[in-house]
Amino acid sequence: MTGSKLAERAGHVPRGLARTGPVLFSYGFRPFFLGAALWAVIAMALWIAALTGRADLAGTYGAPAWHAHEMLFGFASAVLAGFLLTAVPNWTGRLPVSGWPLAGLFALWLAGRAALISPDTIGLPAAAAIDSLFLPALLFICAREVIAGRKWKDLKVLGGLLVLSLANACFHLAVIEIDYDLHRAMRLGISAYVALITIVGGRILPSFTRNWLNRIGRTDFPVPYNRFDTVAILSGIAALSLWTLVPDHAVTAAVGLIAATLHTIRLARWKGWSTWPEMLLVVLHIAYAFVALGFAAIALGAAGHVQEHSVMHVLTVGAIASMMLAVMTRASRGHTGRPLTASRLTVASFAAIVLAGLLRPFAETFPETASTLYAASGGLWIAAFGLFCLEYGPMLLRERRVLR
Repeated sequence: MTGSKLAERAGHVPRGLARTGPVLFSYGFRPFFLGAALWAVIAMALWIAALTGRADLAGTYGAPAWHAHEMLFGFASAVLAGFLLTAVPNWTGRLPVSGWPLAGLFALWLAGRAALISPDTIGLPAAAAIDSLFLPALLFICAREVIAGRKWKDLKVLGGLLVLSLANACFHLAVIEIDYDLHRAMRLGISAYVALITIVGGRILPSFTRNWLNRIGRTDFPVPYNRFDTVAILSGIAALSLWTLVPDHAVTAAVGLIAATLHTIRLARWKGWSTWPEMLLVVLHIAYAFVALGFAAIALGAAGHVQEHSVMHVLTVGAIASMMLAVMTRASRGHTGRPLTASRLTVASFAAIVLAGLLRPFAETFPETASTLYAASGGLWIAAFGLFCLEYGPMLLRERRVLR
């Protein structure tokens, strides 16, 4: 029996299997994390160029719609793909997607980026159709693995992918001027990502924190998952659903405030302050704090105290992008055989994305300084993901180290 079959039978996912072809396509996190980070830098630079009149971006699709789409369904979907294609094999005990199938999926993601950057070349409907293929393809692959591995509890993650696929399609329909609210499509997509963070983050944050504390000989562990976590997740999903459908309703404000309170308590139960010496862990807790802050912003927005774009940027730059950068760095280090500790460049990238998340929502609140805040937050965004490319790009392109 081959080593791979033995590993599969034992329920383990083998690391560093001998494969033909480039190492980039040996594991899902490699092409998608690198592609996402590069696109985060390129797409933001193009958006800044469009804002300053130096570039005519995305033709009749419109530069503002293109920017919103590429952050939500271009950059973020690639990070999600890299995470799921790496995590699902661990959850199911099955071998990861690699080689030509992985290269094909990555090519499908690239095709979406190429189609939308100049959609008038082939027409808006054709460009939208090409872009709309990636998320359903990712959903199919993950569903196949979860069902084959009989990991039924992970079906809720597939639900988030399904909602994202629908949100992306609705976004395109709204741009093509079929009767659908563009902002509702954006809220639906943002809500899907945040819901996934509350579900998956609730799994990895206390686990990583406990493992680190145990390794250094401490016993002040996070509170394990219990009914409180279920109630907090459900309250968050309720708040996000109401925000998607009726963002200005009083009920949305009330449920948003409840969700903010419960998720603040949930975060405190994970004892993030105990991880302070290790920024690779600290940033995960900071990113989740933006989730609680995002629910508070939903409540304030529904009550008329915060503009919708500010609410969106608390959740997108603050919660989603910060959490994604944190997960990208940790997974890249762990799966390439590097020590799970943050370097100075990594800490600088974390600081940049957190500052961007804090600054960007104020642009709508203080319109007299909006251009300065746009420039500062955009520059910090580019710095955060540029530093990731600089430090982690070589890791993702090379063979896994063997730790001795």
